[in-house]
This record gives sequence, structure tokens and C-alpha cells, in this order.
Amino acid sequence: MLQSEKKSLVRFLVIYMTSTMVLFSIASWIFYTSSKQNIIEKQQQSLKYEASHLFSTLRQLHQSNAQVLYYPNTKDYKSAIYDLNHRYIFGNFKTPINYDTNSSNKMLIYKQKVEPYYLGTAYMLLSQPLNQKAIYELQQKVVLMMVTALMFFSILGYFLGRLFVAPMRESIEKMNQFIQDTTHELNTPISTILTNIEMIETFHPEINYTDEFKRIEIASKTLSLIYDDLSYLKLNHNYHREIVNVDIEELLKQRVIYFESIAKTKEVDIELVIKESVTLKIDRNDAIRVIDNLLSNAIKYNKIKGSIIIVLDKDYLSIKDSGIGIKKDDLNFIQQRFQRANSSEGGFGVGLDIVGQVVSYYNFKLDIISTYNQGSQFTIRWDI
Repeated sequence: MLQSEKKSLVRFLVIYMTSTMVLFSIASWIFYTSSKQNIIEKQQQSLKYEASHLFSTLRQLHQSNAQVLYYPNTKDYKSAIYDLNHRYIFGNFKTPINYDTNSSNKMLIYKQKVEPYYLGTAYMLLSQPLNQKAIYELQQKVVLMMVTALMFFSILGYFLGRLFVAPMRESIEKMNQFIQDTTHELNTPISTILTNIEMIETFHPEINYTDEFKRIEIASKTLSLIYDDLSYLKLNHNYHREIVNVDIEELLKQRVIYFESIAKTKEVDIELVIKESVTLKIDRNDAIRVIDNLLSNAIKYNKIKGSIIIVLDKDYLSIKDSGIGIKKDDLNFIQQRFQRANSSEGGFGVGLDIVGQVVSYYNFKLDIISTYNQGSQFTIRWDI
């Protein structure tokens, strides 16, 4: 899956999962509060029933001629009776009576007015611990529902996301197929042109090269670069790398000579500064791809009579141009495949993607510093 597909899939999943879980959380909260209220109401009903039982007992005690009165005492409930002035008379718990008494988080309290006043009782107060076990089981049920929903909607969201990015994948696959077909068709004519140009330059040095011939040479080299990039993309996953010691200084000099004819079309001056010779363990073709793409872009997006400064040091390779630069907003996606910050210069938008792949493979680091309309500097660091 390409980076653009991954980003689209992640964005879809974030939006989908966030909205889904917010709605499901609201529904779960409503379910929890409603179920908890049902548990409390059931306990309140039992307290109300017990209150009516105690009222009957008080009436019997009031009408009884017994010398000793026994106030009901149960393990499940605590009760107390109060007179008309809210004074405590008797019971198995004692708490200040208040008409605004509500149920706390741990206790349920029920208050009932007693009429007529049996044994001087005006108010009756009953208390019972809140059924924490039932509430805890309810909480576990809600958490289990949330976890199950998260797993279900994650799996569903992933498959929906794949369907969401399917059109993009299909378009990219068609483009890749087109690139593959194009590279196959370009191979023979480009090789033929470049071979014949080299033969003419080698075996017929006496020929006076015209501007037309130079243009053919430049166009052929440009096509060759495009072909090499497209071939690299096509074979990247199956590409066999031969890691050897590569003299980067010597390779740079060769590639600068190769690009001199192309640079002359814009009168771009290339300055090569070798601070220290460097030998890297790298596949030679990978090194060529990185240098060629950075140099090609530095020329392509440069100004007429501009300049390119190439600096090679023991820790890094830097290519700085005086070109059109890159806008700050474009720096975030400029390395993505088929993305171009400037469409006026043509190209497929694969150069920096290839550079990024190579840099990533060898655990190098690519730094990009650019100011719009002033130029850009690309630095590859290997000593990190």
C-alpha cells in the first residue's frame, strides 16, 4: 500500500471510529444511567414496601396491651422513627431527618410520614446500602459492550476503509501499468539513440556538431533518465542490490559531466566542492539514482543563468540550487510518488520518491531546506 493510500485510510478510520465511538458512547451512557436508575427504583420500591410493613407493625404495637414493645429489627434494612418535632424516638440507626434527604452514592434513604401518630411517631426513615454488586455488574457489562463494539467497528471500519481507497488503488495500478508499458516500449529506441550518439562521438570526432545534434543528445539523455526512474519503480520490490564500496567523489564527477550538456540549455553553472573524498557501501545504481534525480531537479527547476553548488563531505552530500524553490505547504508531500510542487516543468513526480526510498533503505537522512523563489538545498547525511 502506497503512502497516499495509507494516509487516506488512516484519515477515514480516524473520522469513522471517532464519530462511531462518540455515538456509541452516548448510547452506552444512556443505557447505563437508565439501567442504574432501574436498580435504584427497584430498591426504593422494596424500601417503600418495608415502610408499609413497619407502619402496620406500629399500629399493632399501638393497639397492643403488651407491657414490652419490640421494635422490628431486620438485617436487610435499617429504620428509625421520629416525632412531630423531628426528634429521634427509636430505631437501629440514627440520622438527622430532613425533608430534602436524597439517596447518596452508597446509601438509599426513604422517608414516610406516619398518620395517625401511632406511639407518637410522625415520621419513619428507612435506609439500605445501594446494591453495589448489581451496579458493578452493570458497569462490567457496559465496558464489555464498549470493547466488543470497538473491535467490531474497527474491523468493519478497516474493510470499509479498503473499499474507500479502492478507487485510488485502481487508479494508481492503472498508472503503474501504464508506466510499465511505457518503459517497455521506450527501452529499444532510447538505447539505439544513445548508442549511436556515443559511436558518432567516439569514431567520428572530426564531425562539426551542430545545435540540432546537441539537442538530440540532450533529449536522449533526458529520456534515458526518465526511463531509468520508471524502470527503478517497476523493479524496486524485486531489485537485487549489489552492495560494494563506491567512490562517491568519482561518481559525482561522472554524473556532473553527464549533466553538463543539459545544464547548458539553461546556462546553469555547476560547481563541485569536494571537502573530503568519501567511499560508501552502497549499490552503485542506487547511488546513481539519488545523484541523478537531485541533479536533474536542480537543473529542471533552476532559473536561467542560475547556479548549482554540490558539496561532498565525509558526513553528507549537499546539492544547492538557485531555482524557484518550494512553497512551505508543499514540503509536506513533495516526496510522495506522482506529486509535483510545480507542474510547469513536466515529469512524473517520481524523482524525490525514489530518493526517499533509497535513503530509507540505507537508513540515511534527507534534509530539505527551501525558500520559495530563492532556491532549495537537499542534503543526504549518512553519518547518523
